[in-house]
Amino acid sequence: MLKWLHLWLGLSAGLVFAAVSLTGTVLAFQSELLLAAHPELARERLPPLALQGHALARVVAGAEDRGIRSIDLPSPRLPAWQAFASEGERHYFDAASGEPLLVRNTGNDAVMWLRDLHTHLLAGEAGEDVLGAFGIVALFMLLSGLYLWWPRLASLASSLRWHARPPPRRWLSWHRSLGVFLLPLLLVVTFTGVAMVYSQPLRSALRWTFGDGPEVVPPLPIERETTSIDWRAVLLTAADAAPRGSELRRISLPKGDDAMVSIRFRAPGEWHPNGRSVVWMDPYRASAVQVHDATAQDAGARISEAMYPLHGGFVGGRAWQWTIAAAGLLPAFLLVTGFLFWRARRRRH
Repeated sequence: MLKWLHLWLGLSAGLVFAAVSLTGTVLAFQSELLLAAHPELARERLPPLALQGHALARVVAGAEDRGIRSIDLPSPRLPAWQAFASEGERHYFDAASGEPLLVRNTGNDAVMWLRDLHTHLLAGEAGEDVLGAFGIVALFMLLSGLYLWWPRLASLASSLRWHARPPPRRWLSWHRSLGVFLLPLLLVVTFTGVAMVYSQPLRSALRWTFGDGPEVVPPLPIERETTSIDWRAVLLTAADAAPRGSELRRISLPKGDDAMVSIRFRAPGEWHPNGRSVVWMDPYRASAVQVHDATAQDAGARISEAMYPLHGGFVGGRAWQWTIAAAGLLPAFLLVTGFLFWRARRRRH
C-alpha cells in the first residue's frame, strides 16, 4: 500500500513539487537576474545614509499615488530604492536622487511571474494554502521513500549502487540513490517552505516549546500632523537607535490615522536579509519610540525567523545560494526517474 501511495503521489503531486522547486532554482538568483536585466538600477554608487534622506523624501512624496506601503533602502546587493505596492507590484528609484527607474509586476517581468508561481501558485492566498498542502504531501513522499528504501546493514552499499541495465533497475537505482544521498537537503528546503506557509502556527509552537517570553508589543499609534517630515533626520536617528553595526533595511510607511513609521534593520548576527529587528519612529520629531533587537529573542522566535533565510539561500554566502539552486533541480530529477521506472516496469510486464 505504501509503495502504491508513494508512486502515485509522486507521479501526480510530484508535478507541482517539481515545478515549484524549479522556480526556486531561478529565484535563488533573482537579485542577480534583476541587475543583469536592468543595469540602470546600479548605475550610481551607493550614497551614504546621511545623503539618502533627499531621495527618500522624493520617493515618499509619490508613495500614496503609487499605492506604495513599504520601501527597501539601497544596499550593496541592490543599490536602488525598492518600493512595494499593492498587487505585488514593485517600484524602483535611483539611490541618490529618488528618480523613478522601473516598475515590475507579474505581467511585465518573468522573474516576478515565477515568484508568484513559487509562493502563491498564481492564485493569491488560496494558492498559498494549496501550496502548503502540497508541501506536506512532498514531505510525506520524501519520508516514505526513505522508509521504503531502508536496507539491512549488510546490503547498504549494494542498495546505493547505480546500475545501467536493465532499464527498470537503472531508473530505480538512480532515483533511490540520489534521493537518499540528498534527502537531508531536500528535507531542509521542503520543510522550511512549508514552515513559511504556516509561519504563525509554527512560531507559536516553537515559542511554546522553548518557553519564550511574550511577543514584542508595538508602541501606541501617533496622530497625524501637518508638520513636514525630515526623512534625513529620521534615517540618522534610526541608525543611532539600532545596535552598532546594524543596517537599516525596510521602511513601513504610516497607515490610516497612525503616523508611526517602523524601520526594520538587520542587526549583527541576523540571517534574514532584511533583518527582523525594528525601530519605531515618531517621524515628526525624528525620535525613536521603541527598539526591538531580534538577536535578543529567545530560541523559539529565532528558529522561526531562520526559516526564510535558509529556504531562500541568504545564509552561508555563495555556497549555500548555489546549494539551494541545485536543490531545486532534484524534485524534477526524482519525478522523471520515478516515471521512467514506472513506465519501464509496465512495459516489462
